[in-house]
Amino acid sequence: MSALTPPTDMPTPTTDKITQAAMETIYLCKFRVSMDGEWLCLRELDDISLTPDPEPTHEDPNYLMANERMNLMNMAKLSIKGLIESALNLGRTLDSDYAPLQQFFVVMEHCLKHGLKAKKTFLGQNKSFWGPLELVEKLVPEAGEITASVKDLPGLRTPVGRGRAWLRLALMQKKLSEYMKALINKKELLSEFYEPNALMMEEEGAIIAGLLVGLNVIDANFCMKGEDLDSQVGVIDFSMYLKDGNSTKGSEGDGQITAILDQKNYVEELNRHLNATVNNLQAKVDALEKSNTKLTEELAVANNRVITLQEEMERVKEESSYILESNRKVNKQDRTADGQALSEARKHLKEETQLRLDVEKELEMQISMRQEMELAMKMLEKDVCEKQDALVSLRQQLDDLRALKHELSFKLQSSDLGVKQKSELNSRLEEKTNQMAATIKQLEQSEKDLVKQAKTLNCAASKLIPKHH
Repeated sequence: MSALTPPTDMPTPTTDKITQAAMETIYLCKFRVSMDGEWLCLRELDDISLTPDPEPTHEDPNYLMANERMNLMNMAKLSIKGLIESALNLGRTLDSDYAPLQQFFVVMEHCLKHGLKAKKTFLGQNKSFWGPLELVEKLVPEAGEITASVKDLPGLRTPVGRGRAWLRLALMQKKLSEYMKALINKKELLSEFYEPNALMMEEEGAIIAGLLVGLNVIDANFCMKGEDLDSQVGVIDFSMYLKDGNSTKGSEGDGQITAILDQKNYVEELNRHLNATVNNLQAKVDALEKSNTKLTEELAVANNRVITLQEEMERVKEESSYILESNRKVNKQDRTADGQALSEARKHLKEETQLRLDVEKELEMQISMRQEMELAMKMLEKDVCEKQDALVSLRQQLDDLRALKHELSFKLQSSDLGVKQKSELNSRLEEKTNQMAATIKQLEQSEKDLVKQAKTLNCAASKLIPKHH
């Protein structure tokens, strides 16, 4: 396999220099690894002759590009495999300081830069892979959130920094493979940015996109605000790929089992917490239903008392009319009586008249109190309706909590969502719990107010009944 060559204006190394470099190089899977210009070079040992050649030979550019694609694909395989194995053995969320993860991003950056057309600007020629990555949001609408987040980051000033931030956000979202496949399938759009024989335009790009699916098993979390992505220099450390992979196979299973057990314990603890919260909310709902039942019974008693007062008012009216009629009859019979009987009758009539006026005043007071009681009952009915609506909303929120609980359990078991979405779900659960607690406190306060109003109505009704008797 030949090397990834620098631009054509660079001088070609002589055979003597190649021979000297071969003696001091690191050997990795029958390849010599070195830096040649701006490209990472992998030269197969069989292609390097340690004896001086009489004349250097010039290779076909298409053949060189094919070798460059093959070298980048091999490096991507090594980087992805090493990252997955080390992440599974580590058993925790990866951050930006994790060395295998940094090496993976450097290799991906070289893959995206391969065969990239140089765009001429007033500052000179510029090669940036941010342009192709911006196309992803047109192909996959879900990528629009990543692109918007990258554009909103304040510390990014160059297209290279934005492209690096985009790669990290896509890996956190576990959609990097999906986005790369969607981009590679649109060769007509990529032709604007890449040469025809570039990595993204050939079969090797599709192979790398398929390899990226394996990264969905790892969790990564990056903080972009304090990281300088514009001026980073990608240097690959090949020492991590020289280790014997067989020594880690024994502990790989234990690491995976430990990670699975940790996830299981976390899910069980979260389920217990959610069940306790649901039970507490259910108990509060039952208490509210009991209080509403008591209020309904008290309202029915108040209605019965109002009906009784109305019947007593009718009876008082009948008695007053009977007294007036009897007074009239007595006055007619006593006209022929003596003056003393007449005066006594007049006196009795005045007393009855005064009694009638008192009864009418009492009737007016009872009517006004009855109107006030009707208004209070309407307010009680309105409060009961509001409490019923609040109970319905509480039940709906309980159903939402259960749905969120099942959704969270499913997403935790499938391990398809990141820590950020888990924290968002937890914050939503806490927010809804706080809202429900506040609603319950308001209902309890309104319940106390309704009880006070009912007691006031009972006192008023009890005062009215003794007055009549």
